[in-house]
Amino acid sequence: EFMQASWDIEEVQAKGIQHLASFVKDNNAFPYLLKFTKVITFAMKTHVTSLKLQVDGCRLLLEILNQALAQGVVVALDESVASCLLATVRKHAGNEELLSLLCTILMMVSASEVTAENLRKVGIIPDLLSILRRFLRNDEICFSCCGVLWSLAVSGNNGDQKVLEGAVHVTSAVLQKHLQNGAVSESACSALWALSLQGCLTDNDYEPTTTLLLDALRMNPGRAVLVKNGSLALASLLRVSEIAALTFITDSKGSGIDLIKDVYHLHFNDPGVVGAVCLLMKEMVQYDDVVLDMLSQKMDKLLSDIKIQFPFS
Repeated sequence: EFMQASWDIEEVQAKGIQHLASFVKDNNAFPYLLKFTKVITFAMKTHVTSLKLQVDGCRLLLEILNQALAQGVVVALDESVASCLLATVRKHAGNEELLSLLCTILMMVSASEVTAENLRKVGIIPDLLSILRRFLRNDEICFSCCGVLWSLAVSGNNGDQKVLEGAVHVTSAVLQKHLQNGAVSESACSALWALSLQGCLTDNDYEPTTTLLLDALRMNPGRAVLVKNGSLALASLLRVSEIAALTFITDSKGSGIDLIKDVYHLHFNDPGVVGAVCLLMKEMVQYDDVVLDMLSQKMDKLLSDIKIQFPFS
């Protein structure tokens, strides 16, 4: 009530946010703090030119979201809250520190399908792509933005396809820039998988994207989630493109078949990874040239090993 009675007074809103922040370490206060997300974001939108209020508001939201995550609570934000966050993104598009906080918030809340839908409605995707282009070197921002793109694409609809097509090149640039950063590569591979499922890649994208995904697997073979989602992304490409299939077996850094055998042996006990590898092989066998390579590499033995390892799956 204190904040709502004086929306237009910046000092009142700032003190209100500071007061709320004093309760974040109190576990008993969490259910009440959760109800304040709309109040906090509206205060931020009302005083969007105040950088300090934006930073303090974002830090408070992050504290609340971290507590929610720790307690297994999914926070769903309505369209008005999504609109408030977008207003901050657009007003402070050049502030790297603030955007890093905001993108982390967006990644955390986009895990909710309701929130993902509301972020799409307010038109967040072009802004995410602009942020990625501007701060391509920033691994935290890239990690978070690719996470949001994955959530929006994987639960998207045909109406998003045109705007998401622009995300393919940007996400590929992120992956290329951060190949040695396992967390960012994992996030970018997941986003590319979701974009491929939505049919956002064109004929010109298949060869470079296949090569890039193979590079990501080579650089990060021990990361199970990256291997799983990278394999699923490759399967999605091979499903629709012979160019992708031929690139897979003729890549200048080594055949994708050898790579798949290597990552399988690293993760043979992980049903998620093995399932993704099997799906990839299912797409590989539709091309005669690939089948010949598979037979010469004794992939039939690998399949037999998988059947023994997972007899009832």
